[in-house]
Amino acid sequence: MSIVESEKLTDSEPEHIPVVPSAPMANGDSIPTAFDPKQLRAGRLARLRAMMAEQGYAALVLFDPNNQRYATGSRNMFGYFLRNSTRYVYVPLDGPIILFEYPGSAHISTWLETIDESRTSKVVWSAVNQRDNLSSDPFGVEIAELVEEHGRGNRKVGLDRCALNLARSLEAQGLAVFDCMQDTLHCRRIKTPEEIACLAQSMAASEASVAEVESAIKPGVTENELFAIMYGEVIRGGGEFIETRLLNSGPRTNPWFHEASDRKIRPGELVALDTDTIGCHGYYSDFSRTFHVGPGRPSAYQRELYRMAYDQVHHNMGILKPGISYREIAEQAWKIPERFLDRRYPSIIHGVGMHGETPLVAHHMDFDRFSKDGILEPGMVVSVESYIGEVGAADGVKLEEEVLITDTGIEKLSRYPFSEVLLGREY
Repeated sequence: MSIVESEKLTDSEPEHIPVVPSAPMANGDSIPTAFDPKQLRAGRLARLRAMMAEQGYAALVLFDPNNQRYATGSRNMFGYFLRNSTRYVYVPLDGPIILFEYPGSAHISTWLETIDESRTSKVVWSAVNQRDNLSSDPFGVEIAELVEEHGRGNRKVGLDRCALNLARSLEAQGLAVFDCMQDTLHCRRIKTPEEIACLAQSMAASEASVAEVESAIKPGVTENELFAIMYGEVIRGGGEFIETRLLNSGPRTNPWFHEASDRKIRPGELVALDTDTIGCHGYYSDFSRTFHVGPGRPSAYQRELYRMAYDQVHHNMGILKPGISYREIAEQAWKIPERFLDRRYPSIIHGVGMHGETPLVAHHMDFDRFSKDGILEPGMVVSVESYIGEVGAADGVKLEEEVLITDTGIEKLSRYPFSEVLLGREY
C-alpha cells in the first residue's frame, strides 16, 4: 500500500491498518506526513495515563467524544453524542478500558486494540426519554464496582462532562468525583509526532477546500453557496464537519462573527472565512483568509486593513518560541491601532488539536479576564489570530495562521497564500 493510499484511511477501517513510519516532508521540514495509527493511539493513551498518575486518578469516565477519541481512537455518531451523555468510556490507571456503547453499535469500535471490553451503556436515551432517575443509580453502581476492582484502594474518579445526577450517583457509591476536563486538555496540549502528521493532513485537505471557494468567488454567488462548496470539499477530503459558519461578505465582514447567509456577493467587496474544520482523523484545521471580489481592484482602505491584519499575524508569529510565557506574548504582541481596538479578536493565539484547545492567550488588556499564564512548549500547535475592523466602517479583514511550536521557534502548518492584490503586490 502506498503512503498516499494509507493517508486516506480512517480509524474506522480495521481491515486496512497501514504501518507507516513518521517521515519528514519532501521539502526537508520537520512536519511528518504519514503515521502508524496504532502508534498514534498508543502515544495518546500513554500521555493520558501519565496525567492520571500525576493527578492521582484511579480512573476517568469520559463522556466527551473528543476525549473518548483521544483515549481510544473510537468514534461513533460524533454529533449526536456531543449533546447526549449516553456513551462513555471507562479508563482506569491500571486495568481494562471499557467502552459503554449505544445499543447495536459496538462493532464499530471493538476491533481497536485500545478497547478491552464493550458493554451497553446504562444511560441510553436518558436525556430524551426522562429516564434520568432510572439510569443514574445502575450507572453509579457499575462504575463503583470497576473502581473497586481496579483502583487498588484509590477512589478518585475524573469526569469530563455529564449530567449532574450521574456525578451524584458516583458520589453516593463513595467515590471522590472530580472534573477532569482541564486535566485532559492540559495533557492534550503537547502533540505526538503522529498527531502532528494528522494535523498536517487535515490542513492540506482544508486548504484544498478553501482553494475551491476562492475559485468560485464571483458577483452573484451567495455566501451559502460558497460555504456549501467548502463543506462539500471538507467531506470529500476525508474531513468530518465544520464547527462554525464563518463565511461572510461586504458589510457583513464587519463586525466579525456573521454566519453564512443567502446574501449575494457584489463586485468590489471582501469575502472573509474561517475554516474551523474538524478534518481527517478527527484533527482540527483552523486558518482564515480574506479575498477581494473582482472585477476591479480593492480600495486603498481595503488594502490598508489587509496589510494591518497581515502585519499583526506575522509580528505575532515572530515572537512565538518555546519558553515564552503567555503574558509575555500578550505584552509583546502587535499593537492594535486605537480605532480598531473595540473590534479586536478575543485572542492572540489559541491551541489546536482535535478542536480549538488550550492555551488561549488574550490581548494584554483582556489577559487577566480571559487567560491563565503558562509557557509555550515544543509540540504545541496554535493558531495566530487577527481581525481588523472599526466601528462604523463597511469592511473588515480576518486572517489566521496555524503553526507548530518547535525546539527553536515555529513551523507553519497553514501554507495557503495570502492575497497579492490586497497586499498591493500586483501594482
